[in-house]
Order: sequence, then structure tokens, then C-alpha cells
Amino acid sequence: MDFAAARAKLIAHLKTEIYDRRVLEVMGRIPRERFLPPHFQQVAYLDEPLSIGSGQTISQPLIIALMTQALELTGSEKVLEIGTGSGYQSAILAELCREVITTERISVLAESAGTVLNNLGYKNVKIRPAGQDLGWPPESPYDRIIVTAGSPRIPEVLLDQLGLGGILVIPVGSRETQHLYQIIKLKERNIVRDLGGCRFVPLIGRDAWIEPQ
Repeated sequence: MDFAAARAKLIAHLKTEIYDRRVLEVMGRIPRERFLPPHFQQVAYLDEPLSIGSGQTISQPLIIALMTQALELTGSEKVLEIGTGSGYQSAILAELCREVITTERISVLAESAGTVLNNLGYKNVKIRPAGQDLGWPPESPYDRIIVTAGSPRIPEVLLDQLGLGGILVIPVGSRETQHLYQIIKLKERNIVRDLGGCRFVPLIGRDAWIEPQ
């Protein structure tokens, strides 16, 4: 299969919705197929979510692009990602910011993502084990936080790890469907923007969903 041609076709499709050229450029050169199980590599550039095993998915490219765009990255930020998954979103972030701290509760996914990211030469991504407490406080505050799983609410524990003026992007809603929110942390009152509907696996941890069903 000509992955480069399929990738270019996907990016042309995303241009109808995404205005951040840096996001499109990065997604246009990262090999998404490398982050997928072999039997899904042939459909790597369809604009749809795909299974990566362990009950988890790699998100639809449009949603990934929209979430990354909403972070408003300039290149100097330290970003916390909740939910490493395949590592594809981590790779995109790594090319657009200074440092990525990413947490994953499923060890087999963390190990696989780490291997792919290392093989592709990413040196500014650190994978941490996710526990019941959301985030990674030891390296906070963060300039940006992105959550790649759906939460029933905006977790205060993540806002606490976000620096003043920072941005949190998170899906919020039920276990089945959510809306994507961009939250800008300000001193007096946060700015909250609804970016539209989406569908993610549940975010597991305190201040989110306690256990998977």
C-alpha cells in the first residue's frame, strides 16, 4: 500500500475542518500505520477510530487534529497527556511542543507506544504509569493538558496541575457520548468553550469514572 499517498489524501480531507497549518503538516508526515496492529495498517488513513487492543482505540484523525489545534501550541510548552494509548497523539504533540509527559494505565499499551516512539526517534516524550489519581503531579504545573478519554466532569485535580493561562482539552459527558471542551485557566474565572460532540472510551480514575463497565 502507498501509505504516503493515503496520508496526503487524509490531510486534504482534514483541511476542510482544520485551520492550524502546523497540525496538518505534522500529521502529514507522521506514519499513523506504525501505531496500529498489523491487521489495521491498511486502513490507517481512513478518518475513523480504530481498535488498538485492550478495549482501547486510536481516535479518529479529525478529532485528534481538532484537539491538538485547541491546545494552541507554540512550541515552548510542557504538555501533559492523559491516556497514551497507541502513542500517535504523543508523537504529534512531541513535534509541536517542548516536552510531553503522558500517562497510561494499561501497561501493554504503554510498552508498545514507548517502543514505537523510540523507534521513530522521539526523545521529548516521557511515559508514566497512570494510577487512580489523574495526571502526574510531580512534574506539574503544565502549560497544556489533553485528555484522550471521556470524563463525567471537568476534573479539578487536572485544573490544579495546569498553570495559570494554560489550556485543558477534554471530552466531558456520559460513558457513551461526550462534548469536547477547551478550558483556559484564568485567575478569576476560567473560559470554557464547547467544540462539539465526540465519542471516547471512559476516563478511569478518581474525579472521573471509577471502574470500567
